[in-house]
Amino acid sequence: MRIVIAPDKFAGTLTALEAAQAVAEGWRSADPNAQTELIPLSDGGPGFVEVLHAALGGAVADVTVTGPLGAPVSAQYLLAGDTAYIESAHACGLHLVPATTRDPGRATSAGVGELIAHAVNAGARTVVVGLGGSATNDGGAGMLAALGATPRSALDRGGVALADLAGRVDLEPARAATKGVRLVAATDVDNPLLGIHGASAVFGPQKGADRDLVQRLDAALTVFADATDPDATLRATPGAGAAGGLGYALLLLGGTVESGVSRVLSAVGLDAQVARADVVVTGEGSFDSQSLRGKLPHGVARTAADHGVPCLVLAGRVAVGRAEAAAAGITETYALTDSAGSVEAALARPAEELRRLAAQVARRWRR
Repeated sequence: MRIVIAPDKFAGTLTALEAAQAVAEGWRSADPNAQTELIPLSDGGPGFVEVLHAALGGAVADVTVTGPLGAPVSAQYLLAGDTAYIESAHACGLHLVPATTRDPGRATSAGVGELIAHAVNAGARTVVVGLGGSATNDGGAGMLAALGATPRSALDRGGVALADLAGRVDLEPARAATKGVRLVAATDVDNPLLGIHGASAVFGPQKGADRDLVQRLDAALTVFADATDPDATLRATPGAGAAGGLGYALLLLGGTVESGVSRVLSAVGLDAQVARADVVVTGEGSFDSQSLRGKLPHGVARTAADHGVPCLVLAGRVAVGRAEAAAAGITETYALTDSAGSVEAALARPAEELRRLAAQVARRWRR
């Protein structure tokens, strides 16, 4: 049997590559003759640069940029030809901030702007920014300030400070800095910038915002949007709310929103790999209703369905019913929390438990 193993990261526990390796080792322990093809994936969040570098080659640049709370952090981007791929989480990711000090009210996206500027200076004519896993909720104002937008003192102090904006924001220096460059926001999040489905309400609590801070952030982003989008068109664009509003800032610079999943699946040549497979295995940390709204496992399942190949999901937890999963093209789902016996056990030994679960699944599917 030929098994294509194409997971996303298991957030907080395993990278996509580590997850793929664990599944492959577990599968081959139960079915030594199986041929396993490892294709670690990313939807634009953490792992984006690593996955694309493996698929496309190119050169990875190491850059020191401003981190989410102002301290310098080491970040990378990939330059393949004249296209740069940036992982916003490298510069402003939630993983860069200890849980006890997370504060989306003051976290800045300035480092993302610094990465874009570096890539443009290196010759990039297209810059694809993978959005996801951010600690920020500043509407991308910090990114814009790093590219030259003013007043910098108001834009580069986090989301809450945007409530103090007086008058219009001058975006022309940032637009000049990226003139002639195609900007792409790679995300499969379809949230707008504001409101009950916006960046603050949906993603703010994941970054440490309580109810009061969520309301303050949404109000501050409204002030920012009124200063930068007087026609009230870009703020409502699906994807504007991605990565705390970084999608919105890229739209302000003339960028477009594209599917991160589709871009990655195309880059790694998943379609051709799946066409030759007997079984496809994908997975992520939490497989829930959001997973079926264009996220990576859904994209993998669609590709498998196009070729009539069974698609299995191995996830840390599964919160999707069998009928709902089947409607999305997923043949079976398996949860580490079930096989390990508890959430605690799954989190304590993620690679070991994933190998064990993969072996159990292989015994059911081998021939």
